[in-house]
This record gives sequence, C-alpha cells and structure tokens, in this order.
Amino acid sequence: MNSRRGVTLLELLISITLLSLLTAGVLIAMRTGLSAMQRTNARVIANRKAAGAQRILEQQIAGLMPVSADCNASGMGGAGSFPRIGFFQGEPRTMRFVSSYSLSEASRGRPRILEFSVIPGENGVGVRLVVNEHLYTGGFGAGRFCLGIFPDPASGMTVPRFVPVEIGDGSFVLADKLAVCRFVFREPLLDPPYERWVPRWVLPIWPTAVRVEMVPLEADNSKITPTTLTLPIFVNRVPLGVYSD
Repeated sequence: MNSRRGVTLLELLISITLLSLLTAGVLIAMRTGLSAMQRTNARVIANRKAAGAQRILEQQIAGLMPVSADCNASGMGGAGSFPRIGFFQGEPRTMRFVSSYSLSEASRGRPRILEFSVIPGENGVGVRLVVNEHLYTGGFGAGRFCLGIFPDPASGMTVPRFVPVEIGDGSFVLADKLAVCRFVFREPLLDPPYERWVPRWVLPIWPTAVRVEMVPLEADNSKITPTTLTLPIFVNRVPLGVYSD
C-alpha cells in the first residue's frame, strides 16, 4: 500500500481555531494596553493643564502693575480730561487689572489688561474661570473699560464702574468643571487683626492679596484638581498719590 502524508480536515479546523484564539488574545492584550496608555496620557495632560493654569494665574497676579487710567468709556475727548482712577476691578466673579505677564508673551512682552471672569460651564453644569487679554496702551486706552465714577450704596464711597467682561473666541479657559469659583481680596487694617478679607474691592489702593477660591465638581485624589490659591500682591505705591524724597 502507498502511504500519503498530509492532514485531515479535522486537524486543519483545529489548527485554524487555535490560531484564531491566539490572534484574538494578542489583539485583546494590545487593545487593553493602548486603552491604559490613552487613559494615562489623558490624566498626565489634565494634570499638566491644571498645574500650568495655576502657575499662570500665580504669575499673572504677581505681575500686577499699579497703573492709573482716565475713566473714559466713550473714547471721546483727550487724555487728562476725565477722572483718573487706580486701574483695578475686584468683584466676586470678575477681576480686571494690568499685568506684565501674558499668555502670549509670558513676562518678556508688553503689559496686558487681564480680565478674569467666572462663567457657566458646559451645558450649564458648574462654572469655569476664563481670562481675556488686551494690549495695554496707557492710561487713556485703559480708561475705555471704565463707565464712570458712581456712589457705592454698600460702602458709601464713590467707586469706578467698569464695562462687563465680554466672552469670545479669544477667551482662555484657566479652570473648568468647578462647583465654586470666586475672588476674595485682603484689606490691610491699622488695628488688630490688621487685615480682613472682603468680596468686593472699593478702596483707591490695591489689595495686599487675592484669594481665588476654586472647588472642583468631582473630587479625585488620583489627579491634580483646581484648588484655592492665596496670592500676595507686592504693590505699595499708588500712582495717584504724592510721594516725597
């Protein structure tokens, strides 16, 4: 009898099945590894973004410049013909001042007018902190953000009133998915306790510190989340004041 070497159909089916199972196992392992890598990469990016936003906020406030402005929202008239104010707006959900640090040029560029605003989050869930930047061109140019000087019913003082912050495509999101975000300002006192925190700034000087209170919507200890920042302001000279040598 002549013997013929080969495989049966059953053996062929078994080998194909084993190869398919091995291929499927390799694909599942690769998919699991890629998913884990994507999750890790997303978490690293989120951590870097949160840490970078906090660092930017610290440098922007640290770069605050004590400048004055001609309160002239209409843009009519000439420089010096309008009331001069110390350019600083401090509200619970809005803060506006001039800083030497900007997102576009860091600390090497020209001064910018920074507008911080707390707005509703995506789909109305939570809130987010955004910032606008405008080139600072001097006291007359900064005055277009001031509507005028009006009496404040709460404090009894006359304070500048500013135009609302406009949110657009150029607004940069510093922090998102927040349950709470507000600004509080430290006022120096002559008597103990020598300082207090106020939600609105109405004095003609600058606060000694700004506290940015941020609470995330969801607490997650596995990643960096926005937190409350207390940032000192190293400004003790008022441009409208008179100093002697």
